Formats: sequence, structure tokens, C-alpha cells
Amino acid sequence: MTDTTSWDIEGTLALGTSHPVGRYRHDLATGTWWWSDETYRIHGFEPGDVVPTTELILAHKHPDDRDRVSQVLRRACATGEPFSSVHRIMDAHGEERTLAVVGEGHTDAAGAVCELVGYFTDVTPAVTRIADVRATRSIRASAESRATIEQAKGVVMCAVRTDIEGAFEWLKEASNHSNVPLREISSRIVELAAAGNGDMRQIAVELADLLTNRSETPGPR
Repeated sequence: MTDTTSWDIEGTLALGTSHPVGRYRHDLATGTWWWSDETYRIHGFEPGDVVPTTELILAHKHPDDRDRVSQVLRRACATGEPFSSVHRIMDAHGEERTLAVVGEGHTDAAGAVCELVGYFTDVTPAVTRIADVRATRSIRASAESRATIEQAKGVVMCAVRTDIEGAFEWLKEASNHSNVPLREISSRIVELAAAGNGDMRQIAVELADLLTNRSETPGPR
């Protein structure tokens, strides 16, 4: 049984970061939990600070993940099937952590599920690394896109003899008419300029051809 999340457990754990791992055991007959020392610390406690209960465990789940985790726990108790989940908690210090949880049920002599056993793994450092990488890529992509648009504005300014505001309006209108994102339109125009070897008259003609849905191009402002 695998909980559907945006994080892949194997991929997250394979990032080469050292992850704190704690063990747990849940006795279904008595409703009691046993935590290893590291499991206490993952939740922001020192060993023995609290008595782990289902209510305590769910209370520390991130509000946006709590219902989903509760459903996973109920299914695991009912079926005993192996399960995994990646979700967020708020530890005893109010810090958000991301945990990868795996476990399975054990059955008694009658074949009934009698306990759940498994591991909590704190993957917060790996998740933070992933977020940082994604943010860096996003910033880089944004900067590259902006540079292309600025280049295209310069081409349009020279080719159709308008100012920078007029060039940007021209680009936006071209994007709207062709239903092509502004970044892609700008990239095409930069490519036209490179192929045209600076012949602005020819580039202007090609720009007009590019905008087949336009009746005219902006004039000088």
C-alpha cells in the first residue's frame, strides 16, 4: 500500500544525505505505541518526554497532511499490508519536518493483524535540497527568459522603428495573436535576427510574415 504523494521515497532517500531513522511498533490490541530514542528526537522530544499515542502522532502531522495520514494508518491497521507515506509533521519545537514512513502489519495465530512495525525517516534535509535545486533552476530559467525577451525587444525596436515600450507591446500582441508564449515568440525573433545578419529590412519582412494574423505592425511612437 503506497500513499500517493508528490515525493518519491526511494528517490528522496537516494540523494546521499544522512537521514535520521527511528523505529516504531504499534500494538493494536492495547492501542499502545513504542518508539525508539531516535523516533522521539525526530518528533522534537527527548526519549521518555511523552507517551506516544495515536492521538499525539496525528496531532503532530501537518494540518494539510493529517487526514491523508490518518487514512493510511486506518488501512494499515485493517489490512496489515506493507505501506509507505511521505508527509510533513510539526515537531515539538514548531519546526516543520518531512518524514518518510514505512511499515507493515504482523498477524497473530488466528491471522488477525495484531501490530504494525516500521521506520520513521527524517528526509527534511533531502527535501530542502530538492526545493533549493528547483528554486535555483526556476531563477535561472527566469533570467534566461528575460534576457531573450530583452534581445527580442531590441530587434523589434530596430526592425519596425518603435521605442522599447512599443516593442514590448508588439511582442505581447504577437504572442496573443499566435497563441504562443512570449518567451517562445521572443526566441523565434532572436533566431530571425541571427539568421538575417543584421539586415533589418529583411528582418522586418520576416516579422510581418511571422504575425500572419496582424493587419499592421506598430509604428514609431
